[in-house]
Amino acid sequence: MDDSYQVIVVGGGFAGKAAAEELGHKGVRVLLLDANSYQQFQPLLYQVAASQIGVSTVTRPLRAEFRGINSVRVLTATVTAIDAPNRTVTTADGSTYRAQALVIATGAVPNFFNTPGADEHAYPLYSVADATRLSAAITAVLDQADREPGAGADVIVVGGGPTGVETAGALAENVKYLVPKYFSPELADRCHIHLVDMVPNVLAAFSEKSQTYARDRLTKLGVQLHMGQPVAEVRPDGVTLKGGTVIPARIVVWAGGLQAGKIITESGLGQGRGGRIDVQPDLTAPGVEGVYVLGDAANITDAGGNKLPQLGSVAQQSGKWAARNIYADLTGGVREPFRYWDKGYMAMVGRGAAVAELGRQRLHLQGPLAFVSWLAVHLALLPGFQQKVRALFSWANGYVTHSPSQVVVGRPD
Repeated sequence: MDDSYQVIVVGGGFAGKAAAEELGHKGVRVLLLDANSYQQFQPLLYQVAASQIGVSTVTRPLRAEFRGINSVRVLTATVTAIDAPNRTVTTADGSTYRAQALVIATGAVPNFFNTPGADEHAYPLYSVADATRLSAAITAVLDQADREPGAGADVIVVGGGPTGVETAGALAENVKYLVPKYFSPELADRCHIHLVDMVPNVLAAFSEKSQTYARDRLTKLGVQLHMGQPVAEVRPDGVTLKGGTVIPARIVVWAGGLQAGKIITESGLGQGRGGRIDVQPDLTAPGVEGVYVLGDAANITDAGGNKLPQLGSVAQQSGKWAARNIYADLTGGVREPFRYWDKGYMAMVGRGAAVAELGRQRLHLQGPLAFVSWLAVHLALLPGFQQKVRALFSWANGYVTHSPSQVVVGRPD
C-alpha cells in the first residue's frame, strides 16, 4: 500500500490529463495511471484509419506531457479493480494504491447495443489500435479486390453521428481520389461506402440546416445513405437491416455509440445511461466521499440539468473543474458546481467541407469556412508541437496534392 499520493487519477485521456495537469501545477502529489504510455487524440482516429495521417500525429507520450511537473508521477499499468469507498485502485500486477481523492476518467468502450455479430465482425474506432487495425484491413481488402476481376470492396459505416459522418466522408474521398491513383479507376468503380443509422438524419445533435448540408455533401461524394434503418445483424459479408434488407460489404465500421467499460460496471457505483456514473453537480460520485468521475465514464449535466454530450471539450473542462474542487477539498475550500462553456459542435464532411455550430448561440458555418475552423480547432487541441507540425504537413500534402504520405500500414490480423 502506497500512501504517498494525495490524488490518484485513473485514465490519461482528455479528462484525466487535464485534472492531473491542473493539480500538478498546484504542487499536489498525483499518481496518473493508464494502460497506455501515451495520450491519444481520439477526434482524429478516423483519419488514421483512412491513412490520411500517421499514428505519431495523434499520440504523445504521457511522460512527455508531464515533463517538468515533478509532483505528477505517470505509471503505465492496467487498473483491474476500484474500491471507491476506500479510494483505492488495484493494478494487474497486484499493486494497490490509495489516496485522499480518486479521479476515475477511464473513457469508454464501443456499445454494440446487443446487435448480433457486431462484437465479432465489426471494426470499432475508439482507439489507436482500432484505427490501425481498420486501416490495415481496408488496404488488404483493396489488394484482394485488385487481384479479383469484378470483386468489390464495399465498406459500411454504422452510426450517423460525427464519427460516422467523418469516417464515411474520408473513405469516400479515398475512393474518389486515391483508389484510381494507387490501384485503378475500374476498382474505384467497384468500391462503395454506405452509412447506416436507426435515426432518420445524419448528425442528429446538429441543426436541420447542418444535417441537410452534411447529407447533400455525403451524397455528392457517393456515400449511399440508409437512414432510419436499424442494423439487425452484422455478418462477415455485410449487415442485415431490421426490415430484412441485406447490404453486402467486405468491412463494417462500428461508430454507433459508447458505453462505460468493465472497470466502471464493477466499481459498485450506481450507473445511469450507457453504464456511466450519474455524477453530482460538483462532479463527485453519489454516495462516496472524495471520488470524482469524469469524461466518457460519467453522465455530466450543465447548470440547467441537461445531459452534456460525450465530447472532448466536456471531458477537458470537467477535468480542470474537478481538479479545482479537489484542491478545495485538500485546502479547506468549498467545491463549486460544474459550469460548462459550450463551444458548440463541428464535423468534417470531406475535403474542404464541414459544418460548425459555434457557441451557445450556435453560429452556423458551412463549407470552406467551417472546414478551416475545424482544422484550426483540432490543430490547437493536438498535444505537442511535433504533432501539430505532422498534422499540418499531412493535411497540406493530402488535401492539396491528393497524395497523402500516410499510405503504408501494417498487415491485418
